[in-house]
Amino acid sequence: MFAEINSLGLIGMNSFLVSTEIEASRGLPSFDIVGCADTAVRESRERIKSAFRSSGFRFPEEQIIINLAPADTKKTGSVHDLAILVALFSVMGFVRADDLRDCAFVGEVSLGGDIRPINGALPMAIISLFHLKMVKRQASVTVFLFIRLSV
Repeated sequence: MFAEINSLGLIGMNSFLVSTEIEASRGLPSFDIVGCADTAVRESRERIKSAFRSSGFRFPEEQIIINLAPADTKKTGSVHDLAILVALFSVMGFVRADDLRDCAFVGEVSLGGDIRPINGALPMAIISLFHLKMVKRQASVTVFLFIRLSV
C-alpha cells in the first residue's frame, strides 16, 4: 500500500513542503526512512514504534519504507514524527490520505504516544500557510502544529 502525507521543514526562517511517502508491502518486517534525513529523523522509527506499543496499537509487521521528499534537501529534528505516524495510520486503514491532502502534519511523537511541541513552529506556520497555498494551488490549507506558549 502507498500513501502520501504532507509535512513541513524549516531551514533558518524558510519553510518548505515535505512529502512524507510511505510504502508498506509483504516481506521481512523492516522500517526504513530515506530522503536526506539526519539522526533525529531516523530515530523517529524508535519513537513511533514505542508510541504504537504504549497506545495499544500493534505495529505493522510489513516491509515499510518512508521517503521524505525532496530527497536532496536535509531534513532535521523530530518535526516529521507526526507525519510519519499519520502515514502509517493511512496504510493501516485508520485514516484516508486523500482526505488529508490539504493538511500538513508537524510534531514530535513521545514514547508514550503524546504529541510534543517543536521548535520553530510559529515561523513555520506563518511561512508555510502561504507556501502550501502556492504549491497546492488550493484556497484553504490546514496546518497541524503543536505549539507550547508561555505567558
